Amino acid sequence: MDNIEVIVKKTQDLSPEELVQIMIERVKVFVVEQNCPYQEIDEEDFNAEHVILKKDDQIAAYARLIKTDEDFRIGRVIVVKAYRKNKLGYQLMNTAIEELRKIDAKRPIKISAQEHLLKFYGSFGFERTSETYLEDGIPHVDMVLEAD
Repeated sequence: MDNIEVIVKKTQDLSPEELVQIMIERVKVFVVEQNCPYQEIDEEDFNAEHVILKKDDQIAAYARLIKTDEDFRIGRVIVVKAYRKNKLGYQLMNTAIEELRKIDAKRPIKISAQEHLLKFYGSFGFERTSETYLEDGIPHVDMVLEAD
């Protein structure tokens, strides 16, 4: 997809408008679309970095990056409905992985993946590390991308 703007910012560097746009899109996908009434905004957002792909000043895709002492975590991965089927998920994940590898190429990257997305995440080198479990009524598996 052409003319995609890539933005990577810490929470404290987001403008109020960017923060509200992110929260709107996350709630649309995870709470409304997937019918999961849970606390979408959490304490992890305080220290997160956010990867945002924008098209025409609108969020097209988004992921949240969390750094712990032991690993990195990619979560809240979304592609806005109007932009699905345009391979933006691949661009989003590649950008997220590149950003984390710049910080520490040796630290593993973990995700809690919806089970139907195993092949997608596997295409980046993520490997399944758990049995299937339910998170908010949706089958998930833990996956890890080991250091290069």
